[in-house]
Amino acid sequence: MAEDQDDSQKTEEPTQKRQDDSREKGQVASSKEINHWFMIFGGAMFVIMLAPDTLRSIERTMVRFIESPHEITVDGTGISAAVSGAMGEVGLALLLPMGLLIVLALLSGFVQTGMLFSTESLMPKLDKISPIAGFGRLFSTKAVVELIKGLLKLMVVGVVLAMVVKPELTHVTELPGYAIPDLLRYLTKLAGKVLMACLAIIAVIAGLDMLYQRFAHMQSMRMSKQEVRDEMKQTDGDPIIKSRLRQIRMERARRRMMAEVPKATVVVTNPTHFAVALRYDQANMAAPIVVAKGSDLVAARIRELAQANDVPIVENPPLARALFATVDLDQPIPSEHYRAVAEIIGYVMKLKQKVRGLA
Repeated sequence: MAEDQDDSQKTEEPTQKRQDDSREKGQVASSKEINHWFMIFGGAMFVIMLAPDTLRSIERTMVRFIESPHEITVDGTGISAAVSGAMGEVGLALLLPMGLLIVLALLSGFVQTGMLFSTESLMPKLDKISPIAGFGRLFSTKAVVELIKGLLKLMVVGVVLAMVVKPELTHVTELPGYAIPDLLRYLTKLAGKVLMACLAIIAVIAGLDMLYQRFAHMQSMRMSKQEVRDEMKQTDGDPIIKSRLRQIRMERARRRMMAEVPKATVVVTNPTHFAVALRYDQANMAAPIVVAKGSDLVAARIRELAQANDVPIVENPPLARALFATVDLDQPIPSEHYRAVAEIIGYVMKLKQKVRGLA
């Protein structure tokens, strides 16, 4: 009951980290039917392309034992040399077909999973040798599904092969009259037709099975909401701590920004919702820069600091809104605002000169 409850809680798709960890352990979606298809393909290539030369090579090796047995000495050394020589020649003749099958076996894995090397599956585990665990795997849902798939595959392949072979049954009575080379050619041709039919039907079965295996693999890796949260904590950190750190960084940045307000040349306001502090040094700056900006409570604090440090405050709602929305801190104002800002700064300069004159 607990397992059903746990499975019912796994409602989230696996994260990329979960998928990467599974791949590192060698747990990937793969279909045995694709492996079977590649093996049958290798057998078909052998029968169609390599079998004649391979069989002729084996024939040349073995015919000596039939045509010239008198040339083989019957002592232990002679028989051993003849047998080992024949086995070597047969092995050499079969080297290319065997190499082809090995390459195709490796290729079938690469096609499904790409380049994958993992020692995790080679590590000894108690559940692999446990009789109870083995009994559970034997009668698991996966085992039942695989059994049903195997029976269905045998039925489908059997029907297809029967359809291919049935037209050839009319020639069975003629086979005893064939010469051996003709009989071999006929059987090779028939074997090629059977293998090609198997390739076609198993290609369809393998494609469907691969889709099922990927679906089942993704289902087995599904996660609960708690597992997703725990993984986020491990990879990105605790969200509460991250939020607190982000808040601390924002407070420090705000303090640094507020420290620049007393050095500003002018503060442009909305008048209440926005405030933008500008600094301009004609000798060192090509254009005024924004040293502080804020809305609502932050804007009120900027106005308070400006008043406390005798920084002029100018109300210009359109300009304040535009500068707040388009210019980042410590960045110069864009050219489209030069004229409006120049008029304000010019007004401030004249005001300061007038104050000095009165003083």
